[in-house]
Amino acid sequence: MGAERKPLKMVGCPHCGAKVFIPGDLAPLAAADCSKCGGSIMMPAMLRQFELRSEIASGGMGTVYRAWDTTLGREVAVKLMRHEIASDPAAVDAFAMEARACAQLNHTNIIHTYTFDEHDGDKYLVMEIADAGSLDSRIEEQRSLPELEVLDVGIKVASALAAALRHGLLHLDIKPGNILFNAEGEPKVVDFGLARKADADTDAYAPIFGTPYYIAPERVRREGDSFLCDMYSLAGTLYHALTGHVPFEAPTVEDVVAAHLQVALRPAHEVLPGVTAPTSEALSRALAKDPRQRFASYDEFIMALTAARSQLLIRQFAPQVAAPPDAAQQGPSKSWWRR
Repeated sequence: MGAERKPLKMVGCPHCGAKVFIPGDLAPLAAADCSKCGGSIMMPAMLRQFELRSEIASGGMGTVYRAWDTTLGREVAVKLMRHEIASDPAAVDAFAMEARACAQLNHTNIIHTYTFDEHDGDKYLVMEIADAGSLDSRIEEQRSLPELEVLDVGIKVASALAAALRHGLLHLDIKPGNILFNAEGEPKVVDFGLARKADADTDAYAPIFGTPYYIAPERVRREGDSFLCDMYSLAGTLYHALTGHVPFEAPTVEDVVAAHLQVALRPAHEVLPGVTAPTSEALSRALAKDPRQRFASYDEFIMALTAARSQLLIRQFAPQVAAPPDAAQQGPSKSWWRR
């Protein structure tokens, strides 16, 4: 008798797109190598009506999977909470808070939350999918992004944060890794796990959560959280994307945090010559150490970024448009821009 044939399952490779066979006895969520490209292929798993097909990202709270909603026939992202922290009430509360915070918001540039549920002990969050990379990955690949692209991201994310603020929410962890892009290139603010009400009292003894490279000085000084903290973090994120450098670089995390308090910011145009003055000035103002010196509202910040964008476009396209050689003789009534 020949050797017993092992069961096989045909799945799609998330890396090369090929249909390949993997061992059919693999445990759900376990991985095998693609026979075409060598990439990792996951054994699909069902979670209610959601078929988890491949891993997108993994973090402290859980793993995000690309999934197919078999009921509605659409692709979604499912964030599955880690088993090892699912019994921690504080962790579960934080996970649920992220779901509730996102569910309150309806903005093009904030990731949409569809549902938060539990199945067989697995707590999970179902969201809009945005798997075309993060701002962080773009910085890693390109080091510095084109100024126009940075301004576009800044305007859209500032608008998203303004929408959150209208619902009384602060994000408090804006950074390149928390700005994802969907297939159409739209930036999406994610991870509201640290979000809190704008009018909530600040506990002077509570630990400070956030990312040191983008944290506002007043948070370090425990002077209270406001939308100006998120504005500062967004400006720091844009500064990094534009120049390829975080606002303050230092050997240790402690030194980085201290620099937010004590070291003068080097304007973006000095770090990367070619950055236009309006963009550099807008970022410097939003990164002022004294929150009272920043823009008084997101609307003001957005107007400054939009004005910088307009002037950048004029600067880029004006040299390509030239008046006809005889424009001077034709007189103002026949100038090229009036034809």
